[in-house]
Amino acid sequence: MQIHPKDRGRLVDAAMGRIPCDLLIHNVKLFNVFTWETYEAEVGIVDGFIACVSADPDGEGGRFEIEAHERYDGWGQFLIPGFIDSHLHIESSMMTPAHMAEAVLPMGTTTLITDPHEVANVGGVEAVAYMLAASEDLPMRFYVLAPSCIPSAPGLENAGASFGAAEVERLMAHPRVLGVAELMDYPGVLSNSSRMRAIMGACEKRGGFMQGHAPFLSGRDLNAYLAAGVRSDHETRTGREAREKLRLGMNVDMRESSVSMDVEAIAPAVLNFRSLTNLSLCTDDLEPEDILTTGHVSRVAASAVRCGMSPEQAVVCGTLNAAREIGITNLGAVAPGFAADLQIVSELACPRPSAVFAEGCLVAEDGRLTLAIEPRSFPQEKVNTVRLKRPDAEDLRIRAKGDAARVRVVRYATPKGTTTEFGVERLPVLNGCLNLGGDPDLKFVAVLNRHGLNTRFVGVVRGFGTQRGAYGATVSHDCHNLVVVYDTPEDALVVIEALIECGGGKVAALNGRVIASLELPIYGLISRLPAAELARDIADVKATLRSKLGLDVPNPLMRIVSLALPVIPKAKFSDLGLVDVLQQKIVPLFVE
Repeated sequence: MQIHPKDRGRLVDAAMGRIPCDLLIHNVKLFNVFTWETYEAEVGIVDGFIACVSADPDGEGGRFEIEAHERYDGWGQFLIPGFIDSHLHIESSMMTPAHMAEAVLPMGTTTLITDPHEVANVGGVEAVAYMLAASEDLPMRFYVLAPSCIPSAPGLENAGASFGAAEVERLMAHPRVLGVAELMDYPGVLSNSSRMRAIMGACEKRGGFMQGHAPFLSGRDLNAYLAAGVRSDHETRTGREAREKLRLGMNVDMRESSVSMDVEAIAPAVLNFRSLTNLSLCTDDLEPEDILTTGHVSRVAASAVRCGMSPEQAVVCGTLNAAREIGITNLGAVAPGFAADLQIVSELACPRPSAVFAEGCLVAEDGRLTLAIEPRSFPQEKVNTVRLKRPDAEDLRIRAKGDAARVRVVRYATPKGTTTEFGVERLPVLNGCLNLGGDPDLKFVAVLNRHGLNTRFVGVVRGFGTQRGAYGATVSHDCHNLVVVYDTPEDALVVIEALIECGGGKVAALNGRVIASLELPIYGLISRLPAAELARDIADVKATLRSKLGLDVPNPLMRIVSLALPVIPKAKFSDLGLVDVLQQKIVPLFVE
């Protein structure tokens, strides 16, 4: 597909010199993402598109004069396309689309390919419609993919909605919906389940893009996944994975998020490939503090360079490759007929733009927006989506018989990782209830359906990291049920009550009182605050989690979000029970 100008004839007239351009960017060194050359150039822009590029890289007299109503001096710096984030969830930033634009535009990101499945799991099609409305008419490109796995694991969890082919078809009628988002139900894809075939068929019927989610998929399984029509993967975590997927023509979205940092594993492993046209950059889940301090897609590009990739390759991965991945043929390059989404940077290796242009307009200079994004509100932002029957202390205990019981415990594979596995432990029983035996490494976990179904489950986790108190959240990928990790039911109840009252977010409690709270009242996932204010609140909560609860991990705020994610290996919780991810089934808590 192409992004169409409102009057292509004006582009032709400007290129021919019959009319002046709207804007001329001059005194720049253009990095050409097609040829990997760098040379002096002038770029004429009309109606948000590039009309012409005047340059003479071969010294043969190819320059021509460009008239324009306005001129912008690049002061001899590099001109490159605006960055494209090939996969993210805006909700994971905890910002509205407007506040997201305010944060990332000064960092050089001009296009986002977003999967709104976080809000979709809470509010269904209406929630996706909210994200589309809230991202309309902002000074950057927001492309949306229709969530494909709502819930992510049918039969293993209850979310707030359920998507099938009808919902996907309805969403794909919107001009900014390019296809279906990450197909996490890869077992369903591989088995040709009727549900997944119908969803994928709805996408194929409209010629849409099918985004993948394929952690550790290899061999015959990976071949079948690609044969089904899936085109990309952002869950590649090892060099071996990356090499196999690239060799099979899969687009690998190299990720650097606030939790998963895969560039260090992937980049060195693919450097000997002579072509990397199907390698892109993505942020997936990036918090405001990280965006403001280390950049956005620019952060991923800089990491790639530190890991051995050339600056030129990193820029191409973050621009042209991403545009080609999603099938937009006139985005991600500085060339006639392409969208004028551009940035001027002092160096390619660590791009921090001095100027950013979106749709041909200057939108940021020296890390600051040059235009105001007017605040807007929507009815969906005022609805409290935390709907559950308040539990009592008994609901948060595990009844057991005898003096001791053998139970399945979910334990972390590494102290600071996100993957989990099952272990079996013998735990004491006191007064008819399971007891943790004074082991500070063991905690209770309760998952409470917050979408009005009142299903819940209580289990045990080892290695979560808290030493005391309770920590809970309504941010719990992907069903976003209320999850709380705790020592005592009393502290857990304090957390649950606080989350209900504020409409969702993240809360810590100790000794019967709330000690930290991050309010996310929009779908229990999103704040109303701009990036800088939200970043300060997040930093305060992180500090409290570390100092008061002892949660000493790289990102304590995000530690809880994947405990109930039954598409990430190998053992997870849900509101229905313990989930064996590899076998995709509920398994008993007690072991005979």
